[in-house]
This record gives sequence, structure tokens and C-alpha cells, in this order.
Amino acid sequence: MKIGVQTTKDKLRKLPTTARPTIDADQVYVPDGYEVEAVVAGLSFPTGMTFADDGTLFINEGGSTWPTRPAMIPRILRLGQDGNLDVFAEENLGGPRGLAYRDGFLYVTLKGGYFARVVRYDTATGERTVLHDKIPSGGWHEPGGPLFSPHDGLMYFAHGSVSQNGVALPQGFTVDLAKNPEAHDVPGQDVTLTGNNIFSRNPLMPYPYLTETGAYKPFGTPAKEDEVIKGELWCTTGVWRSKPDGSEPELIAWGIRNPYGMAFSEDGELYVSDNDMEEKGERAIAMDPDRIWHIKNAKIPHGSVTVPDWYGFPDIAATGLPVWHEKHLPEKGKPAEQLIKDPPEWAGPAVYLEKPHSCMTKMDFCKSDEFGHRGKLFISEWGTMAPFNSPREEDLSNGFRVMMVDVETGEGEPFLYNRHPEPKSESTIGGIQRPVDCQFSPDGKSLYVLDFGVAQVDTGHMMAYAHTGVLWKVTKK
Repeated sequence: MKIGVQTTKDKLRKLPTTARPTIDADQVYVPDGYEVEAVVAGLSFPTGMTFADDGTLFINEGGSTWPTRPAMIPRILRLGQDGNLDVFAEENLGGPRGLAYRDGFLYVTLKGGYFARVVRYDTATGERTVLHDKIPSGGWHEPGGPLFSPHDGLMYFAHGSVSQNGVALPQGFTVDLAKNPEAHDVPGQDVTLTGNNIFSRNPLMPYPYLTETGAYKPFGTPAKEDEVIKGELWCTTGVWRSKPDGSEPELIAWGIRNPYGMAFSEDGELYVSDNDMEEKGERAIAMDPDRIWHIKNAKIPHGSVTVPDWYGFPDIAATGLPVWHEKHLPEKGKPAEQLIKDPPEWAGPAVYLEKPHSCMTKMDFCKSDEFGHRGKLFISEWGTMAPFNSPREEDLSNGFRVMMVDVETGEGEPFLYNRHPEPKSESTIGGIQRPVDCQFSPDGKSLYVLDFGVAQVDTGHMMAYAHTGVLWKVTKK
């Protein structure tokens, strides 16, 4: 089915979609010597993309696995070299988030229900095979990857936390927990709990009925002091690897709140993006930067990781400070208390720290001299969800851009962003809205930027709008 047509710049400025009536590349800044153009318009909740070896581009549409207007079916699109855009597959059980191509197969991570999955499609026949289906999910955060290491050829993938800040809270019912009330975080190694439970309202009972919830417990279930929670291979906040057929899975890291973006450098080092904890609710944490972690265990031979590295969630902020430190005391909400007694050794520090609530997502290393900036990491920043998850005015404009990061020095600079100063998610300007992925073409000459589209955020909710996503292309003149 052909669902894409060629158009003109003038037509893109007069679209029938009221949530995003204009798409105008002239409003998007890129450095001198580069140019940007809109390639595909009208996408619905795009979440990730990957190139096949021949230049075919596969694009995920996440579907209505979060509050949307209207409800849409999760699916995978295929943009051919001839410019035709068609539907490669539909995913009725969950929302596709990430995807990777290798040797004629398409690998996809899916969110939805109590378990996230990794599936594989034969691109020639469309045959679908489930590789992993035991990844705990059903809550606040997303699966990351998949991607393949140039070092060992293994498949790497990840998943974030069920909870916002370490304990299942009522706010989670606005997203997933109402559908999955028994969902909870699972540690990647044995932990002993402090018993510092959270008292909160119970949205299932008449106000002001309160309930008590502990770490690594379903909502409404308290923890006990000195209670030991056994670590599991299939945990939350984890990074795994396996053979391409799904065999021999291995947990190499955990304690990463939302490892949505994953990228390998040319020398096979693995880096993962992660989002800050929120300044909201009954365990509020302030001034926790977004970050990029170096997953050092990715270079250790497969099968030899006896203890996975721990990156701090839920008790250590990206600063390396405990979340109850005075630097992280909230302006709004109840301050956090320690959840894990005698926690594992912290695997930080991060290689890059970004402003809180920038919402760093998917990313890619430049591996070619054709585009310039070889060796730099390009990372999408979906943009703030303040005031939904932060009371601070300075957080209202964070993100909404593509950053270029030097992982050796920890320095970053904006590469692509809107010239217009207004908050992007609330305006009708024609530039970039919410970058969710950026990937280099197989020839290394172009950077493709996937724009999720319009997502409006208020103090009490977020709403995303279908048919507002855009695929942008940046090339060197």
C-alpha cells in the first residue's frame, strides 16, 4: 500500500492537520555548511528507525500505548529507495520502540502489557519470531535497543523502570499501572530494603483513602526493613545481550532508569542515554541531570559477567550524590528517602550530563568523514515534560533539539534546533517539535532525524497527536 506522496514546500505550509498545520525546514537551524529538509510528513507517534544495507528505512509508529488523539495501531513502516512508503507489519499486542537491521532480519523491541518483547522479522517473507518475552514492563518507562555490537556481533537491548522514582505511585495510573496493577520493579542483583515505604493516595478508592507502597513491590504493597529481594536475570532498569537468535541472554548492567537510546562507537564501546528522576509526588527528586552512561561490561567476553554493574537507580542521582542529598531536595513533593540498604558499588560517573528534563532519547555515532564530526555522538532530545514532572520554570524549554557530544571530554553542543524561541510542543510553528531518534544513512552522508510530533504537556497530563510526526534529513552541502 502506498501511503506517501511527494509534495512541495508550499503545500507543507498549508497542512490539514490542525495540531501541526505547517512544516517549514527554514525554521530549523543547522550549522553553516549543512541543509535540512522534510522527507516524510504525517507520521503517527514515531519512536525509532533503522536502515537496511541497501538504504531502505524502517520506521516504528508506537501506536496508542500512551494518551493519544486519536487511537492508532502500532506498526512498522518501510520507506524504499524509490520513495514509496508502505506498512511492513502491524503489532497489535504492544508498541514498537526500537529496531535494528541485520543480515536480512529486522529486530524490534516492543512495549505493552506486563512484559516487553524483542521480536525478529524476516524482511523477505514477513515471518515473525519472538526472541525474548520475559522482560518486566507494564509501567512508566521504555525498552531500549536493539542494536548489534561491532565488537562481538551480539544483540544488545535494555528496559527502563516500572516506577517513576523507585516506588510505584498514583501518577503511574495515568499511564500504565491501571492496566497492569501488579507491575513492579525487579532488581538485577540481591538487595536489602530499608523499609522506607511511601504513603500515598489510592486512586482505586474514594479520596482521601491512603495506601503504603515499598520499593520493588506492586502499588499498595509495603516492604519490610531488612527484607531481601532476590536479583533476577530479567529485571527492570537492565541492559542485556544475547546471540542474534535470542539464545544465551546475559545481564550486563542495571539501575538505569530509562535506557531508551543505545549506540556503539566505532571501537565497540557501548553508550546508553538515561532520563532524570522527577521532581513530583511522594518521592520527589530535584535537579537530577539527564545523562549518558558508558556500559563498560559490553567489552567483557560474553558469558563472563558474574555481577552486573549498577548505575544508581533508585537511590543515586546522575551527580553521584544520594537522592536525599540537599542538592536534590524538591521544591514540590515529598523528599526521597533511602530504599536500598548497603547498595552495590556505583558504576558511574556519566560521560555526559545534560539539563534535567531534556529527555534524551535515541542516538548514533558519526562513523564517516563524509558528514563531518566523525567520532561524535549525535543524540535526540525529545524535550521537557515540565510542568507535568517539574515545578521549575527553567525546565520548560529544555530539550527539543539534537546534540553533538564528545564522549571523551564530556562536552556537548547543539547541532539542530528551532530558530523560533517559543516552547515547541505548544506552538504551531513549522520547525522541529520533539526529536526522538537520529540515525546516519549507510553511506554516512546524511543524518536523518525522526520527529515524534506534537505532544502537549500540562501540570496534570500529556496528550500526543497523530499525523504530526515528521522525518527530517540533514546533509552536508
